[in-house]
Amino acid sequence: MNVREFQHAWRKDRAKWERVLAEVDEDRMLEPGLPRGWSVKDVIAHVNWYEREMVGLLKQRALMGSELWQLPTDERNVPIYEEGKDLPLDEVLAESNRLFERLWALVSELADEDLVDPSRFDQMPEDWEPWELLASNTYEHYLRHIPDIRDWLAEPAKESRMPSAS
Repeated sequence: MNVREFQHAWRKDRAKWERVLAEVDEDRMLEPGLPRGWSVKDVIAHVNWYEREMVGLLKQRALMGSELWQLPTDERNVPIYEEGKDLPLDEVLAESNRLFERLWALVSELADEDLVDPSRFDQMPEDWEPWELLASNTYEHYLRHIPDIRDWLAEPAKESRMPSAS
């Protein structure tokens, strides 16, 4: 994997992510209904958390970050959800775009060897490939959530309607 290949895969999957998000009306982004009772906004905030961690990885050139990484994924996602659940939608969406742009710039500065050589990042296990860590917390992460959003979109919107008189 080199930088060009990584960015190609990322751009392709980011486009899929953006297309599915564009299908969600803004008012529905706050509606719970995804797994764990999350809304689309909650999922975006969740993805943002992981991408912020990747910004830290690339800026520090070290496998450091939140203590939440010590928890199993499902346990980690609880405080991540709590951290983001009350954020305004416009803030979450703006951060998503800022993070993508920042990460893109940081990845663009990498040498091809940085993506395959764990010794270029402090504290990274020698059997890891940095590109795999980046991919799983960026474009592969989008792909894990797209099916849930698509399934939810296929369901009718929940509306509070008055029963009709017969």
